[in-house]
Amino acid sequence: MSEPSRQQRRWHRPLYLAAGWLCTVLGIIGLILPVMPGTVFLIAAAWCFSRSSPRFEQWLINHPWLGPQVVRWRQTGAIARKAKYVACGSMLLSFIILAATDAPPIALWLSGAGLIAAGTYVASRPEPDER
Repeated sequence: MSEPSRQQRRWHRPLYLAAGWLCTVLGIIGLILPVMPGTVFLIAAAWCFSRSSPRFEQWLINHPWLGPQVVRWRQTGAIARKAKYVACGSMLLSFIILAATDAPPIALWLSGAGLIAAGTYVASRPEPDER
């Protein structure tokens, strides 16, 4: 795949920046609400900021409340066992709720496949050392 042209990169930066802030807001909401995963959105925000604004990436990484989860992910890629249970349980509950609706079969198959893939990834991550 070829390197994007300068014109294409000019459009990417503001989109990544906007996505980074959206993910940051969702991450903060997720840290407050028990039914929404916050850390995932903060990791995504850091990734978006790394492609759009090194200043905001550093702000997020160095933030006393928001940064530690992102730094831990970048260092180890580990997910705590309790977080794995919550994430996989939330995915299962989401699918059960979707299955109880009048969603078309294709929506059930696609969301089921996506949730199985996401759950498999989460479950396969190492667990942090608790020393």
